[in-house]
Amino acid sequence: MDWTRELDASITVCDAEGNIVYMNDKAKATFKKWGGDLVGSNLKDCHNPNSWEIIKKLIAHDEKNIYTMEKEGIKKLIYQAPWYNDKKVAGLVELSLEIPFEMQHRVRD
Repeated sequence: MDWTRELDASITVCDAEGNIVYMNDKAKATFKKWGGDLVGSNLKDCHNPNSWEIIKKLIAHDEKNIYTMEKEGIKKLIYQAPWYNDKKVAGLVELSLEIPFEMQHRVRD
């Protein structure tokens, strides 16, 4: 069961060298003007040098990168985190979720 394929969130997965190994339908649609299905491409080829350095750092230091951004009138939460194989960093997963500009924040005890 590939529950991520039709999820209404963009999911892109790369290996430790930055090669894209998985994209769900939303990710392919998001990057349609750059070819859509970019599996087999390298993130270095589609990011500026600063972004590529961040990607390499996240992989090398087993770190996360979490932020919000706005593009073309859509606000998104970007969550980039390592994934593992035998407890070793095997690459990165990027989740991109469209979020409202005004959003509730709840504190639960």
